[in-house]
Amino acid sequence: MSEHLRKAVEDRRDEVVALTQALVRFPTVNPPGDAYGPCAEFIAKRLHRSGYETRLIVAEGEPGHTDRFPRVNVIARREGRAPGKTVHFNSHIDVVEAGHGWSVDPFEGVIRDGKVFGRGTCDMKGGLATSIIAADAFIETFPDYSGAIEISGTVDEESGGYAGVGHLAKQGLFSRPRVDHVIIPEPLNKDRICLGHRGVWWAEIETHGRIAHGSMPFLGDCAVRHMGAVLAAFEHDLFPALAARRTDMRVVPDGARASTLNINAIHGGQTDDHTGLPSPNVPDRCAMTIDRRFLLEESLDDVKAEVVAILDRLRRERPGFAYAIRDVMEVLPTMTERDAPVVTAVAAAIEAEFGRAPDYVISPGTYDQKHIARIGHLHDCIAYGPGILDLAHQPDEWIGIDDMVQSAHVMAAAIHGLLTGAAEPA
Repeated sequence: MSEHLRKAVEDRRDEVVALTQALVRFPTVNPPGDAYGPCAEFIAKRLHRSGYETRLIVAEGEPGHTDRFPRVNVIARREGRAPGKTVHFNSHIDVVEAGHGWSVDPFEGVIRDGKVFGRGTCDMKGGLATSIIAADAFIETFPDYSGAIEISGTVDEESGGYAGVGHLAKQGLFSRPRVDHVIIPEPLNKDRICLGHRGVWWAEIETHGRIAHGSMPFLGDCAVRHMGAVLAAFEHDLFPALAARRTDMRVVPDGARASTLNINAIHGGQTDDHTGLPSPNVPDRCAMTIDRRFLLEESLDDVKAEVVAILDRLRRERPGFAYAIRDVMEVLPTMTERDAPVVTAVAAAIEAEFGRAPDYVISPGTYDQKHIARIGHLHDCIAYGPGILDLAHQPDEWIGIDDMVQSAHVMAAAIHGLLTGAAEPA
């Protein structure tokens, strides 16, 4: 039956390409959240034709949801002939902005040199198409399977996933007994299994000053200069300390095995949308958003305390320094055990496909596994997909057609292993 399953995948080579192209042509750019509804409806219709029961779930009340930009998710379930385990493939449908530097239309799905080009091909509409094709091939080959297969297309992963997987997890849609195993086709490469991710703490630091006329700055107190002192302290004290820390987690690329801090944004003084010449004011407020990625060996409390200690020291030592700090997002590191059922099933399928054991890695950034673990309390979850991680969010993003087909072989064999308990089709 192994050859029958392989043939069922190979017979769908053109279909996985066409499906990837169709998904890319929905410009589901986040922010603001364009075309979520039409894309979710397209996926629902496609899966309904394959025998799935489908639902469109609007994340009302969640961050980002508005009447103009509704957060629309799709979830589909196909029951087998008898009760059993459930395998769920979850992919996000939102993509980042196209940006500049493209040699092709980023929303056309151009085929060139055995690759499909376009925003979201790699991250991660190619992975979504691959999972759909893999499930179709499995269903054709094993029509009497026991258990259930679920596929979801969710929103807002690029901005935290709260209106996507986070919203669905609150409704129990990523918890036992409904779901047993989850595979997220993020672009971590076709022969690697991603067990989890580093932790993240986003925060906004605000320094305060006093407004005055720009020709007499001595009568005011410049909040931007105070923020400059924060940056200087970070450069002198914090960045070297973070770079010296290393984790035993197999984070890729190697630079991400250290703790990191990124300055996401700084805003001070007049807003960027003023017209005409600026007015001569001393800014009384400056805000900085920080993105701190931390390791399994670090605690969130210590991560926060390290930053607050610098700010408190500046308040003691720098005349007029005042600040406020606000949490924006916090996610603990997560790592699925190597002997978890979904890991062993996908590992066996990778070894059968490529003739070698998989590489086990940890993602430098978070993805929707965080919601499945912390809200759904489901830890049999990994990321596995055909895309190349370094291409995500880049101009001329692409996914290899052969890579999708090979990953579909792996996914289809993993479904077989998880629903039957067999390592690979016999």
